Amino acid sequence: MAGISVTLEGDNIQLAFQKGDQSTAVVMDPQAARSLVKALSQLLTAIGEGTEEGGETTEEMVDVTSPTIDVGMDEHGMAVVALQAGLLPPFMLRLKDDEARHIATSLLEILNSPRDVRLSLGGH
Repeated sequence: MAGISVTLEGDNIQLAFQKGDQSTAVVMDPQAARSLVKALSQLLTAIGEGTEEGGETTEEMVDVTSPTIDVGMDEHGMAVVALQAGLLPPFMLRLKDDEARHIATSLLEILNSPRDVRLSLGGH
């Protein structure tokens, strides 16, 4: 059985693994630790293990108000949206053609609706 320990080492976090007679340790700063937690959460969700007690899936909603949102194409001709979500580092979202069309059509429908209709549908 593998053993995992997490300890503080000054301002950094040490993550140590031991399995049998083999062991390894990684020291990371808080930002790297947050990235690791996020990546592990995404992997667990991908394999269907992203559930809490009671069987509810945990989804973190990020309230996004980005100072800039850039839209363009990458080197492969895919639509790209680049923005920053709250306190997360800036990121790029690559979209297939059908995904980009779906987002564009949905946004146009929302923008073409009167504000009172938008509010009655949950503020979308």
